[in-house]
Amino acid sequence: MAVKIRLARVGRHKRPIYRIVVADSNRARNGKVIEILGTYDPLDSVTKYDAENAVRWIKQGAVATDTVRTIFNKAQLYKQVTMPVQA
Repeated sequence: MAVKIRLARVGRHKRPIYRIVVADSNRARNGKVIEILGTYDPLDSVTKYDAENAVRWIKQGAVATDTVRTIFNKAQLYKQVTMPVQA
């Protein structure tokens, strides 16, 4: 099972809001998801998501789509994945 972190569209006509979700790559865009990580509003440029869960899924091998990768790069999320946690 190939797992992806991608966007699922919610919202209304001409007012999109997306959920950042973890889903099987063979499922439909708005199909059954494994976990909802957060939301993304492209019109207001507001992004809310659980960074700890996103890092956990990336470490487990989930692949982010290009758009989600761009959102995560703006928050420098991938630096948390590659850098070890210092105690």
